[in-house]
Amino acid sequence: MLDKVLIANRGEIALRVLRACKELDIKTVAVHSVADKDLMHVRLSDESVCIGPASPTDSYLNIPSIISAMEVTDADAVHPGYGFLAENADFAEQVENSGFTFIGPTAETIRLMGDKVSAIKVMLAAGVPTVPGSNGPLDDNKDRTLALAKEIRYPVIIKAAAGGGGRGMRVVHTEAALLKAVYVTQAEAKSFFGSGVVYLEKFLENPRHVEIQVIGDGQGNAIHLGDRDCSLQRRHQKVLEEAPAPGIPDEIREQVAATCVKACKNMKYRGAGTLEFLYQDEQFFFIEMNTRVQVEHPVTEMVTGVDIVKEQLRIASGKPLSISQEEVVISGHAIECRINAEDPATFLPCPGKVKMFHAPGGPGVRVDSHLYSGYTVPPYYDSLIAKLITHGKNRSQALVRMKIALDELLIDGIRSNIPLHRELVRDAEFQHGGVNIHYLEHKLARH
Repeated sequence: MLDKVLIANRGEIALRVLRACKELDIKTVAVHSVADKDLMHVRLSDESVCIGPASPTDSYLNIPSIISAMEVTDADAVHPGYGFLAENADFAEQVENSGFTFIGPTAETIRLMGDKVSAIKVMLAAGVPTVPGSNGPLDDNKDRTLALAKEIRYPVIIKAAAGGGGRGMRVVHTEAALLKAVYVTQAEAKSFFGSGVVYLEKFLENPRHVEIQVIGDGQGNAIHLGDRDCSLQRRHQKVLEEAPAPGIPDEIREQVAATCVKACKNMKYRGAGTLEFLYQDEQFFFIEMNTRVQVEHPVTEMVTGVDIVKEQLRIASGKPLSISQEEVVISGHAIECRINAEDPATFLPCPGKVKMFHAPGGPGVRVDSHLYSGYTVPPYYDSLIAKLITHGKNRSQALVRMKIALDELLIDGIRSNIPLHRELVRDAEFQHGGVNIHYLEHKLARH
């Protein structure tokens, strides 16, 4: 087993990783910016190292500083969490080249899956269903581009191969607008991502966002831990997630999960990963793979009993998977609300001092948060301050427990989106299950 892990992140995910390390008797090193010296995981870790000023560019994204911290503390490995450097292939490569272990996939795999065009090719080879489209980059052949769009039928969407975060994509409804849209998206992609490569896909108008959690040991073994529905989104950012995704026939669910496992086995995938899909008309369509632990991993842990972060640590230690596919049992239902330090009406960030923090409790309630009374939320980072998760024997019970937990949750001193979540879990359409990815934005527009 690894002896000492450096946690290259902050906030709730850093605390989550620290707890998993403690369970496995692994020593921990917390790195932090000047602004984060009072974070909970910094207080609880065996060692801590300040790696730079408040700006993420000068601290959490500073690869030389993080590797230097590993060297001075004699750490074996680094856990990148999510965000920051978690899917940075250059970081993974430099960590390994410096003689340390990167807790995640190989740099080669991160690059392969980070490019949407190459990722689609890998998925097609494994039989994973993909969105009808160019299945490769668009070239300068305008007639080919026009013919492709006509074949798959409008509306279509132009996407940047290296895109993400809702940028580098453009929906086109008519043939007359297509070529200009391709040109504009190429220019935008070049500006944002350093690569002008774009591809074309059928635009699904009312899909849900459903994803499948996988884990591979890098030795050719892989399993899936079921699916999650993440359709409640605003500006391509997830707000609430649940597992399993409601209302999907079991045979369709199992069939697509099996193809995901095959894809992971084919590329000898190492660590935790998530394959994201659009789901419409009882069909799955692959869109991308995240080669890291997800923000919403707790809902999967609650319904499977599998500790995904501990599994990551074991795999990074060279151990095979501790659980077989046959041993994975989905039990009940779980829901997660992302609690952000933001105005619930305007969504503007609301950093500041937390005068009082009270976490809810009771059966089936889990809170992942780095908050404590007296903590000051800094203005420099993502506004996520807590994740509230409830589990029940079915979706109805999980929902009731979430309503109660949200009413108990107290964060005083700063504004948060708790009022929005209280409204969402009482929304009739959401309670019915299976809302599409546009539902929340349409609902907010009506306010």
